[in-house]
Amino acid sequence: MAEVSLNSEPVVDDDADGFEIEGDCGMADFISQTGIIQGENPLPPAVGMEFETYEDVYYFYNCYAKDQGFGVRVSNTWYRKSKERYRGKLSCSSAGFKKKSEANRPRPETRTGCPAMIKFRLMDSKRWRIIEVELEHNHLISPTSGKFYKSHKRLGLGTKRALQLDSTEEVQKIRLFRTVIIDGETNGSVDVDEGQPKSKAVWSNQLKLNKGDAEAILNFFSHSQLADPHFFYVLDINEKGCLRNLFWANERSRVAYNYFGDVVAIDTTCLTGEYEVPLVLFLGVNHHKQSILFGCGLIAGETIESYTWLFRAWITCILGRPPRVIITDQCSILQTVVADVFPRASHCLCLSNIMQKIPEKLGGLLEYEEVKVAIGRAVCYSLRTEEFDAAWEDMMQQYEIRGHEWLQALYEDRKRWVPAYVKETFLAGMFPIQPSDAAPWFYEGYLNKQTPIKEFLEKYDQALQTKWQHEALADLDSKNSSFMHKAMCYFELQASKLYTNELFRIFEREIKGMYSCLSTRQINVDGPVISYLIKEQVEVEGNQRVRRDYEVYYNGSEMEVLCICGLFNFKGILCRHALSILNQNGIEEIPPQYILSRWRKDLKRSYVIDHKSCGIDINNPVHRYDHLYRRIVQVVEEGTKSHERFRTAVQAFNEILNKLKRVNLEDHAI
Repeated sequence: MAEVSLNSEPVVDDDADGFEIEGDCGMADFISQTGIIQGENPLPPAVGMEFETYEDVYYFYNCYAKDQGFGVRVSNTWYRKSKERYRGKLSCSSAGFKKKSEANRPRPETRTGCPAMIKFRLMDSKRWRIIEVELEHNHLISPTSGKFYKSHKRLGLGTKRALQLDSTEEVQKIRLFRTVIIDGETNGSVDVDEGQPKSKAVWSNQLKLNKGDAEAILNFFSHSQLADPHFFYVLDINEKGCLRNLFWANERSRVAYNYFGDVVAIDTTCLTGEYEVPLVLFLGVNHHKQSILFGCGLIAGETIESYTWLFRAWITCILGRPPRVIITDQCSILQTVVADVFPRASHCLCLSNIMQKIPEKLGGLLEYEEVKVAIGRAVCYSLRTEEFDAAWEDMMQQYEIRGHEWLQALYEDRKRWVPAYVKETFLAGMFPIQPSDAAPWFYEGYLNKQTPIKEFLEKYDQALQTKWQHEALADLDSKNSSFMHKAMCYFELQASKLYTNELFRIFEREIKGMYSCLSTRQINVDGPVISYLIKEQVEVEGNQRVRRDYEVYYNGSEMEVLCICGLFNFKGILCRHALSILNQNGIEEIPPQYILSRWRKDLKRSYVIDHKSCGIDINNPVHRYDHLYRRIVQVVEEGTKSHERFRTAVQAFNEILNKLKRVNLEDHAI
């Protein structure tokens, strides 16, 4: 990823009415992982971009012009007495007007006085910085017009570099630009329509930064890359050159996804709760049922554009392997974006968040308490979809709330959040039905509504370190836990050897629950599948106990068992009803397909990226570059350990280069 450096030097143009950027500014290299331009510019020019040379500025602007469909010419170049260039102005080829000609047949006027241009100057750092930009043209431009411009000839002005904009064979290398990230006080200068509230118009298109936040972001990325070579981050810059969205993930998060990325929750608590930090978290659960982080981002607003950018940035980070299930809050924008970016994933809505909204959404109802209880019963005690639908309809009629908009929307989305509907989807314990099952918020104790971005980033590593320490301690406790010699049944002994301590504690409750199953009887036989009905005493509200019927399907030939309660998909372990049927049929061990590897304590998990992994998108040049670069670094590290290893590495490099040259010649021959 891009290098990061800080630069708070003010920008002043001697002949441009004292143009200046006020306030704390940080400059960040915004380059692709390859650090090169390939065919087109990633951004339009913006104030604050920096380049190594005068020629690089021209080349960059010319690339942009070619992409947009206009030509470029040098309007002015300023020189010092030493003949050193120190400032320049590049304009659209339609800028100004031709001088009047006294010829008999003067050429027709082709210029329009177009104002589009960039001004740039040489800074004390010996970099060329863009200090003024005008993107608007006063004439039509089209990249598909096919019109030829002199500036687009194969040789760029003042450089021997070939300008092969349409070539995929040869990539033009430029140490690309820096783009300005401006703190909150300067951000306020963005143009806003007077009729629009400033907060909505401005901040939906750029990240709201307070003083010191920009420098904190750049320091955070810089230090993270130094400490973690596999740290991944992406910046999204708006058309004004200001930071709009960003995403990052460290190596441990990226590797953890390989183990636990089947179900992912996208946490937008900070956005809906109006936190100072507009944080979005990608979360999972590990083998100890602890929340783990797969990446996070800051976005300018809850818009389709920002969410789409963020989700695609995360997809790039995890090498294009989306999760099977995504859990989000109830939000129409999120539902639209998830369907677009993750079309094959099952999208569920967080049940606990929905239940927490009941006081806010329904508190004004005359019979609020009764409605709240009715919703809880319909959601938690309906085993079948038709049971839920009937209970919901009864509630609508009894309390005359059929016209309530929020309840109508909930019912329309019922297949995404009602347990009776979603139990066919594997949820890995990330869909708590009872309030007691809900996990604490990931950044509990480290982030509140008033915490600024700067302070959050300072605490970020501390929070993750604490999480990792808890996981390491849980690993140690599980590894050192002794087997149960006085188990109630062999299922319990087997689980004590395989499950982590936390999963075993959850499983123990199901073992004990086997003895609350009062009677079991066979009700149907369909080929190899036998249906059983189990009666159990269950506790409901008010510490009351009632009898409930559970159907269990058992296939002895395939060693498969399925209970209507759906606990295996909800939590990843067999329920008491399924265990009772296995026990009744003389099965002493839990079938292996029901002991999930994600819960096992005997599997070694390494949180270091495996360079030998082939899980890359070979059609993506960024992934190819990143993968090859990491492999080369390994060779370099080994090759520097001794003279013999150094000679071997150099010889191997020469052989590889010769092979690649032969492949290149063969490709050209074809």
